[in-house]
Amino acid sequence: MSDETNSDKRDRSLHPLVYVAAKQVNRKLKAKTRRKRSAWFGLGMFGLVGWAVAVPTLIGIALGMWLDGQSTTERSWTLALLIAGLCLGCFNAWIWVSRESRDDD
Repeated sequence: MSDETNSDKRDRSLHPLVYVAAKQVNRKLKAKTRRKRSAWFGLGMFGLVGWAVAVPTLIGIALGMWLDGQSTTERSWTLALLIAGLCLGCFNAWIWVSRESRDDD
């Protein structure tokens, strides 16, 4: 299912320059009607993304240190779970940011 409306399909049949100009006008009109977000919103989003990465990383480190203390193997569970927590946190942050950018459209 496409997000294109009938007017978008009709506009594509026009000259490419006219189509690009129409898209820019529509984008500017959407920006004028959209509610303004303050700088505090941006700082809050930075904090959210930071915690979304930091918490799984710290949990991975704590669990890895506990496993290293319990096991007698030469492998470092702390390093492995740090990397796993970091990857999980980055994925989590990516989901949050993509959800917010989707709401902007």
